[in-house]
Amino acid sequence: MEAQAVVKDWWLYHGTGEAAERRTRLEAGPPPPWRDFTGTPDPGYTPPGCSGPAWDRTWRRGEGYVPDEIEKDVVNTALHLRRPLLITGKPGVGKSTLAYSIASNLDLGPVLHWPVTSRTVLRDGLYLYDAIGRLQEAGLEQLRTPGAAAGGPSIARYLRLGPLGTALLPQDRPRVLLVDEIDKSDIDLPGDLLTVFEDGGFVIPELARLAKEDPTVAIGTDDDPDAAVRIAEGRVQCRYFPIVVLTSNGERDFPPAFLRRCVRLHLDPPGLDKLARIVRERLGVDIEHSDEYRELVTSFLERADDGDLATDQLLNAIQLRLAGAWSAPGDRDRFLATVMHHLTGPSA
Repeated sequence: MEAQAVVKDWWLYHGTGEAAERRTRLEAGPPPPWRDFTGTPDPGYTPPGCSGPAWDRTWRRGEGYVPDEIEKDVVNTALHLRRPLLITGKPGVGKSTLAYSIASNLDLGPVLHWPVTSRTVLRDGLYLYDAIGRLQEAGLEQLRTPGAAAGGPSIARYLRLGPLGTALLPQDRPRVLLVDEIDKSDIDLPGDLLTVFEDGGFVIPELARLAKEDPTVAIGTDDDPDAAVRIAEGRVQCRYFPIVVLTSNGERDFPPAFLRRCVRLHLDPPGLDKLARIVRERLGVDIEHSDEYRELVTSFLERADDGDLATDQLLNAIQLRLAGAWSAPGDRDRFLATVMHHLTGPSA
């Protein structure tokens, strides 16, 4: 039912060889001259590896993803060019899951997740500064110790890198950053990201102003507020540009300058062949040898003609049947309406 799997020599994501071998090729591959960055890693900082709860969540979400040949071509193009990957498509087609698949397939550690809303601004992704908390503690210190030196507690305690800022820390191995639903952002955010994407770094003004008195300050990261990575003169500068995956449900257009700097991938809803592979990978069910589960996939595709459905709705339906739920013949219509309700369309 499905085409023979294709593997190309230049692929790193889902290419030949073990993850460690492909990751070595990723790390050692020469960047384009215009994407060669010079940040110096902090020897005292080690990013999260492939263990622990955060990695388990990344691995579980990404391991069963089933990419098509064109998806692998485009993802690997972004990896080699070290450019952000902009993924568009309807809700539920797997845009966000693809970021977790890249991280799990190349053993790149937990995905850094930056969910975007209409109120999101660039600084939210770069760093967080609790100025009010610092002022309050400074005031309490003055009450406890009248005449104490001005300036208050160290600013480092109130600064923490955001997901984008953490992804831009200088490392020899890239992190995967998921910027989720960027089409929901304020109109200025895509343009604001351009400079950061081009420079591969940014300045934290609160630290830059203190650089003469305190040139190196250790602050927390998005992964760990106690990580204490050292920032010199307020500047974060990457060494290897992170693997940035931006998702969009198509709710708005983006400026040409932003699109020019991204590698673009559009995901269509999966057809019968891909759904069969997804069901087999995720649940171990071969629909070719089961009339019941093949009928569920067919019903899913038929209902998708009348309004958007998400692939995980089909997986939920099959999981319920595997557990023996909704198995009475008279339950079929209510079962489908319950687990395969439309996300958009007249009956949503």
